Amino acid sequence: MNFIYGVDTSKKITPEIVRDAIVNCFYRAHCADSSIDEVSSSNELYCKEIIRKMFQESGDDFDNPDKESILRLIQKLKDFSDNFRDPEIIKQHEMEIMELVNCLR
Repeated sequence: MNFIYGVDTSKKITPEIVRDAIVNCFYRAHCADSSIDEVSSSNELYCKEIIRKMFQESGDDFDNPDKESILRLIQKLKDFSDNFRDPEIIKQHEMEIMELVNCLR
C-alpha cells in the first residue's frame, strides 16, 4: 500500500480526494516552516481557507473541483511557495501530488 498525504493510492482517486491531499500537504509544509509541531485545527483551517481562496481566484469551485481546477491550483501554490520555500521541496511536493492527479480520469 502506498499513501500520499493520507491518500491510499490503491483506491479510487477523485478530485475531492486530491484537493484534500493538497490541503494536507500545504498544512504540513506550513507547520514545518513555522516550527509548529502540534496539530492545530486553527492552523489546518487557515491552510484550507488559503486553498479555498486560490480556487475562487481562478474562478473554480473548492467544493466541486475537477482535474483542470486542481492543475490550476497546483500552479498557484507553486507560484505562492516560490517566495519562501526551497525549490527542491516545492518540486518534491508537486511530484507527490501529481502522482494523485495522474490517477484522475
